[in-house]
Amino acid sequence: MNPIPPIFGLMGEFDDEQQLLAAAKRTYGAGYRRVDAYTPYPVHGLAEALGYFRRNRLPLIVLVGGICGCLGGFLMQYWVSVIDYPLNVGGRPFNSWPSFIPVTFELTILAAALAAVLGMLALNGLPMPYHPVFNVERFAQASRDRFFLCIEASDPRFDRQATKDFLEGLGASHLSEVDH
Repeated sequence: MNPIPPIFGLMGEFDDEQQLLAAAKRTYGAGYRRVDAYTPYPVHGLAEALGYFRRNRLPLIVLVGGICGCLGGFLMQYWVSVIDYPLNVGGRPFNSWPSFIPVTFELTILAAALAAVLGMLALNGLPMPYHPVFNVERFAQASRDRFFLCIEASDPRFDRQATKDFLEGLGASHLSEVDH
């Protein structure tokens, strides 16, 4: 079990999006992987510069949710109509699968949508009412006109002094230690 590092990470403040984008590319190129950027508006190319181009598991979660909803809807109707309470309505067979299609379809969509929402929340680590970067006083400017790049202490390449020197070399106008 890894002990909790004494700080969450180091954060560099940049004046504009071009500096941040260049810094993010150099940071990823230097081998740092536990990195995040905070900007007042979306910056084109920043996600790719930080290495967030991997495939995610959400489509698989939605597919599994849809299949479970489909099977659950059909089996529920089959159990009610054939096993638990069979009724002979108009001489049709008990397992009249064409009449099961609307409910099966609706439960497929419902289960897939719920899986999408819950999967998205789980994969994003939400809800997260608190994040350590809020401990930095200057971080309030992130929603106005400042750009921040944070290298987390949990990164395998993180060394407090070496990372601080690296961020200074990127042209950060201000450096901050992010406490837990």
